[in-house]
Amino acid sequence: MTHPHPTPETPQVTVRGEGRIEVEPELARIAVTVSARGIDRAPVLADLTRRNAEVLDLIKARGAAVAKLETGGFSIAPERPRRGKGERTRIHQGHVRITAELTDFTALGELVPELADREQVEVYGPWWELRQDSEAYAEARRLAVTEAVRRARAYAEALDTSLGSLLELSDAGLPEPGAQLGGGFSPVLTAYAAEEPGEASTLDLEPQRRTVTAEVVARFTMLPPAL
Repeated sequence: MTHPHPTPETPQVTVRGEGRIEVEPELARIAVTVSARGIDRAPVLADLTRRNAEVLDLIKARGAAVAKLETGGFSIAPERPRRGKGERTRIHQGHVRITAELTDFTALGELVPELADREQVEVYGPWWELRQDSEAYAEARRLAVTEAVRRARAYAEALDTSLGSLLELSDAGLPEPGAQLGGGFSPVLTAYAAEEPGEASTLDLEPQRRTVTAEVVARFTMLPPAL
């Protein structure tokens, strides 16, 4: 985009504005791995299918608290043959990977131990996130624009003049919604697995606040200062 070249009669000022807010997360994402293992492929597949259905039922039972539920991958394959009693035994291993997003963190605290209490089920997470259309992103942008105008005015006032017109306003290094944002956090991958069946209880989870940042570049004209 081409702008008029600045002259003594139409001086310009270019500033960067930054907006930063901390907000409570709106979503919690977990990853679940369901496994089955045995000598014959057919029983392993049947066992994996049953366990997968049970895990999906547990998650779906949370109703509206579940914002998204997806199966991310399925595999069943033989492991390296093992020797036993004079012959080589082939073991088959199966896995199903599931991801779920929940909006109710109390329901999440109840769900995670129930899932981890099941045989050959592992739970990873949680990852605390914002919705892609979260108002937090718009608020950070508004703060960034406000800061850019404040800075530009401060420069103009230092020259005993005032701003004229806005020539350009653009994002500066702003990630798309849902991406990791500057000043945020890197979730720690945590695996949950019960030592003994029947130990499920409510897990007290403390959501991590998200830091949302936005940066803009703004260019203004100024009234000619009397230097």
